[in-house]
Amino acid sequence: MHNTIISHFTDNDLYKFTTMNAVQKLYPHARVKYRFFDRNATQFPAGFGEALKAEVSTMASLSLSAEEECFIRQRCYYFDPVFIDLLKGYRYDPSEVSIQQRGDELDIVVEGLWYRTVLWEVPLMAMISELYFRMTGQQAGEVESTAFEKGVRFKALAANYSDFGTRRRFSFEVHDKVIRTLKESSGGHLRGTSNVYLAMKHQLPPIGTHPHEWFMYHGAHYGYRMANAKSLESWTKVYHGDLGIALTDTYTTDNFYENFTTEYAKLFDGVRWDSGDPIEFTEKTLAFYRTRRIRPETKTVVYSDALNLDKVAQIRKFVDGRLIDVYGIGTYLTNDVGVTPLNMVIKMTHAKRNGEQDYVETVKLSDVKGKHTGALREIEFCKASLGIE
Repeated sequence: MHNTIISHFTDNDLYKFTTMNAVQKLYPHARVKYRFFDRNATQFPAGFGEALKAEVSTMASLSLSAEEECFIRQRCYYFDPVFIDLLKGYRYDPSEVSIQQRGDELDIVVEGLWYRTVLWEVPLMAMISELYFRMTGQQAGEVESTAFEKGVRFKALAANYSDFGTRRRFSFEVHDKVIRTLKESSGGHLRGTSNVYLAMKHQLPPIGTHPHEWFMYHGAHYGYRMANAKSLESWTKVYHGDLGIALTDTYTTDNFYENFTTEYAKLFDGVRWDSGDPIEFTEKTLAFYRTRRIRPETKTVVYSDALNLDKVAQIRKFVDGRLIDVYGIGTYLTNDVGVTPLNMVIKMTHAKRNGEQDYVETVKLSDVKGKHTGALREIEFCKASLGIE
């Protein structure tokens, strides 16, 4: 009998909890659908779907432990006591997750109230990844020595970074070892982890703010022209300047900067780069802050798209102290063990406002042309609304 893959309630990323808190305050009746997208057409072994269903069913018994509650109260100062009580009473409902396996293809849909279903994405992906390597008999190679060497190189670069690798990790055990080893070898440059449980275990800050789905919902709810402005306004209404890294690329970075007012540019600590060319993005960001008469060196950019040490070195050299550069690094840390990581995402595909009858399709426009997600007709409507070629 194998151990259950997810055995701690907070073995999840902080941004899922911060989004959950904002959703239950502002949109408690909103309903959404999420879908699993397998970008590399992975051949899942026979019986994978059933094994995954069994893992999902174990989630129903998870609850916030006294130790986890204490950690969240101490470290997540932006959560009020009401939300922590909600977390204490929360139980995963496996009926919100539909899993079908057709041949070697996996079809997964999550549907329900947004404040509830928001917590499924990260543990589901972590389960899919770990289960896949387990069922295909793949073993992790040099975990600790590889992680130690990376920590030494981050220290040599004087690059501050955080672990963002829960979703596509090789396994929980590997993730745990990697965090411990990086903390030992990075000389204080490992600034935190997105994984709340591992932050608690290894006495690191839990790191994260908001995801693309926050902006995608606002696009569906208020229209694409209002999406960025309403998303920032809503986030500020809940967090009042805390958790102040704004995600720029849900409807392209150019559109975001058109909507990022001087007020919000001063209120938010900085922005996050998550698609496109990081050098180009840096140039745009420097120019944006200068036109707003804000000193760029006081603002943070979190670089977080498929990074490795060579890319970090290249970005860091280009930034050259003109901004505060920090790095959110995922699969390169938690699944660099001699196997090919899964290339998968779980994205919100539909949203339904309070009391509405019909779902609205959601879309995301990447800074990389051709990487947009959503129904083609809705993508074209979104681009036309925003005047994007």
